[in-house]
Amino acid sequence: MTPDLDSTDALDPGGVLQLAAQRMFATFAEAVMGMIVLDREHRIVWFNEGYRRFIALGPFADSGVLGRRIEEVVPNSLMGKVIDTGTPVVVDLLTNQYGAFLVSRLPLRNEQGNVIGGVSLVLADQPDGAMQPLIGKLVDLQCELEDTRRRLAAERRPKYSLASFVGSSAAVAEVKRQVRRVAVTDTTVLLLGETGTGKELLAHAVHAASRRSAGRFVSVNIAAIPDTLLEAEFFGVAPGAYTGADRKGRDGKFKLADGGTLFLDEIGDMPMALQSKLLRVLQEQEIEPLGSNRVERVDVRIVSATSRDLEAMVEDGRFRADLYYRLNVMPIRLPPLRERLEDLPDLVDALSEDIARRSALAPRAVGPDAMELLASRPWPGNVRELRNVLEQASLMTDDLVLEAAHFVRLLQAAAKPGQPVPRGHAGDVVPGNDSAPPAVSSACTGAAVKPLHQAIAEAQAQSIHVALAATKGNKAAAARLLGISRAALYEKLAAGGEAEGT
Repeated sequence: MTPDLDSTDALDPGGVLQLAAQRMFATFAEAVMGMIVLDREHRIVWFNEGYRRFIALGPFADSGVLGRRIEEVVPNSLMGKVIDTGTPVVVDLLTNQYGAFLVSRLPLRNEQGNVIGGVSLVLADQPDGAMQPLIGKLVDLQCELEDTRRRLAAERRPKYSLASFVGSSAAVAEVKRQVRRVAVTDTTVLLLGETGTGKELLAHAVHAASRRSAGRFVSVNIAAIPDTLLEAEFFGVAPGAYTGADRKGRDGKFKLADGGTLFLDEIGDMPMALQSKLLRVLQEQEIEPLGSNRVERVDVRIVSATSRDLEAMVEDGRFRADLYYRLNVMPIRLPPLRERLEDLPDLVDALSEDIARRSALAPRAVGPDAMELLASRPWPGNVRELRNVLEQASLMTDDLVLEAAHFVRLLQAAAKPGQPVPRGHAGDVVPGNDSAPPAVSSACTGAAVKPLHQAIAEAQAQSIHVALAATKGNKAAAARLLGISRAALYEKLAAGGEAEGT
């Protein structure tokens, strides 16, 4: 029997609770902007007029909604999940065509604690209501969160595709064919080639063409990380694992790449102590963060790269044979530039356009005599060296067409002892030296040849000087032009005795 709400007679404890529940229900129904009650089967038991306005019942407005499942009336409703799991959503931000609202979704339980239904409360929806400042802040936070998610998604996308690997020679066509075949699988890939041949670019291309392209592409340059930090970098650190460790812990590269691709650059530089741990991860797809006893499953595709001869390292005992076989499932050899010189014109065009875009310089064309001169080079640094030469030549002149004379000094500085020094056509002069003809090989003149380390140091100093001049002393910008980090630039300036303000 329902207690008399107007009676002043004393009530037993059960009656007090029942009366309190009735009063609370009536208070909520009057105070909130909308309210709806569902049974265990998600059927609508009751709702007030405010809730009808809130969800705009549309085709159900005239026929009635009592007894219908909430999913029929509000297709995206979360009330069914709240009832099925018994987990409340105390405060949530909901937006629809009518605005933004604070909503509470609560399960209703009987005396035995079993869920018998649920109630949803629309806490605020008036433009001038007291809750609007809070709603406004929540809307702003939600927008920031969505923007952050979009930026993260953009960062996760691979920087390069197979189309970024410029060239149409037979050697390049074979590389692209192999990448297309292996990309659609989860096979482990080993990219082999000299420095500057584009191994990282192809690693991105493998990821971009794979089923994992929506996941992260995580890159690790093993040669750039101290041996003592590699384990933490790969496997992460448990909270408070050691003095000074982050109390929240830190995910390693394997965890970050879960569901995506992990690129291990310079795999030949991995210390022996870590090779066995990497082998276990590759075999078991499990990691154990530093300082933790908890094993975590990961789903990671491995692409590795090296410019070293891993087979020779295995024979010398400097690289584990079992790890080598695990990594070498699908080896792809990238040809050096000297083996695909027919691609040189396309590479020069692509690199020149990229240099102009990144440095805000006018695009430079390369003349036929300059192209012939460039084709005569062995290019030990491959495409990376070619880009460096093109960028230096572009910075050293305002001419829109680069001729052989623009490259002679740059190529002389990099020439090895005993190697013929490149020169332009007869009568060409070195830019900036109108009186002197191009130098000729010491093999012809008998002149003394500078030691290689000295020639390289002088060429490096000249490149740094030109970059700093072009950027008016801005070291960060100069480092970008040179393709090195700012820290590396400072080290080179200190080693070369350059003035700090240069």
